Amino acid sequence: MNHEEQLRLLSIFHYIVGGLAAFFACFPTIHLVMGIAIVLGVFEECSGKGPPAVIGYILILMALMLIACGWGLAICLIAAGRCLSRKKHYVFCLVIAAIGCVFMPFGTVLGVFTIIVLMRPSVKELFAATKAT
Repeated sequence: MNHEEQLRLLSIFHYIVGGLAAFFACFPTIHLVMGIAIVLGVFEECSGKGPPAVIGYILILMALMLIACGWGLAICLIAAGRCLSRKKHYVFCLVIAAIGCVFMPFGTVLGVFTIIVLMRPSVKELFAATKAT
């Protein structure tokens, strides 16, 4: 398997893992809805006494941060996949591969394999040749 084919496969897997990351980043929406319900007092109407509004604001803040970070990671993974297929932005691809290792287990496997492939001198030359043109 040559380096061109390995970069093409890594690019495809970056798209897949980016999509998975975007999907899993939507899970905190449950917490967002619960936080909004607490702030609006929905639980006070049901039981007479609900949790304090500060709990709702904490849930909203945490959910928004998790969603934003997850979607940010997903966008960066997809962008890195595109850069790998075009053989451009070597450092960006390397950094995103390292950051993607946080998204276990898929991102870890993908990140490690991407780093291994990108550290080869012949792959660096492919990126440099594309940069020169």
